[in-house]
Amino acid sequence: MTQANYPELPHLVVMLTYNDFTVADAAEVFAECEDSDAEYWGMKEQPLPLDEMKALFARMKAAGKKTVLEVVAYSEEEGLRGAETAAACGCDFLMGTKFHKSIADYCRLHDIRYIPFVGTIAGRPSVLTGEVDEIIAEADMALSQGAYGVDLLGYRYVGDAVALNKALAARFPGRVCIAGSVDSYVRLDEIREAAPAWFTIGSAFFNHKFGDTVCSQINTVCRYLRAR
Repeated sequence: MTQANYPELPHLVVMLTYNDFTVADAAEVFAECEDSDAEYWGMKEQPLPLDEMKALFARMKAAGKKTVLEVVAYSEEEGLRGAETAAACGCDFLMGTKFHKSIADYCRLHDIRYIPFVGTIAGRPSVLTGEVDEIIAEADMALSQGAYGVDLLGYRYVGDAVALNKALAARFPGRVCIAGSVDSYVRLDEIREAAPAWFTIGSAFFNHKFGDTVCSQINTVCRYLRAR
């Protein structure tokens, strides 16, 4: 995915999540919003049972959506389990985990685009630490070894989030997803300026940061970003 091929970047990824966990009524929310403007939809690996996740992802695919599983886990073993879940659910993208070559190889074999976290991540909801040059170096390593993109928790960063987002998006055009805590029009403006490939919104929709219903907020955000 490159800026040249996707002129409408950045793309919104709607996450049916709250505080880094999938909401219990995710299927009902999607049913209400599947005709909205958002093309990319996802959830976390917890707490829905696998059968419910498979059914919901299948419904998303039937509606023509691109599907994302984000795994908030950091060990190789947990990451591989997350990749197996993404494969079982037929997901297009696996986000999260820390980069491991074994996970990248598994995703390649199962035609899943792998977008791992970069930087030092801890907790749930996750917090990001690390120097900008270290995060860039880690992203470069992951991409050179098979990652499709990188999952940047920019607004969970303990330092200058705006500078970090711009630096990563400029260094890796078409390869960065800014994930987490995009919860205001100021941040939407910053996202538009940084121009990552994707960005996620989850909790902010359930906190009504962009309006009333989830569906109306999705359309508001998509149209706001297109009104350049």
